[in-house]
Amino acid sequence: MLEKTNVAPDRAVNITEAAVEETKRLLGQEKMDNPYLRLGVAAGGCSGMSYAMAVETEKTEHDNEYDYNGLKVLIDSKALQYLSGAILDYKGGMLGGGFSFENPNASRSCGCGTSFSC
Repeated sequence: MLEKTNVAPDRAVNITEAAVEETKRLLGQEKMDNPYLRLGVAAGGCSGMSYAMAVETEKTEHDNEYDYNGLKVLIDSKALQYLSGAILDYKGGMLGGGFSFENPNASRSCGCGTSFSC
């Protein structure tokens, strides 16, 4: 079961504390001023759409900005329709660790969990 410490009605995507802390750690290594974590989707993957995560320094007029305990997150309006209600989690470990999404909007997901369809 995913830890849901950052569930709040003002946030479109829920991010667990483990994911927030790991993202902050990784962004701290980037040596950038005011970095954002961008969450999105892209066409592709074995189920039709893939989750996307990137580091950004600027936001656009189409971005929705959220704050998760000091982690600034951007999600553009198009991606928001696919990610709304999703949970981003992080599990450490030498095998099988990393970021993962649990998405209630996905009607189908691939076996590796990196792509989905609605």
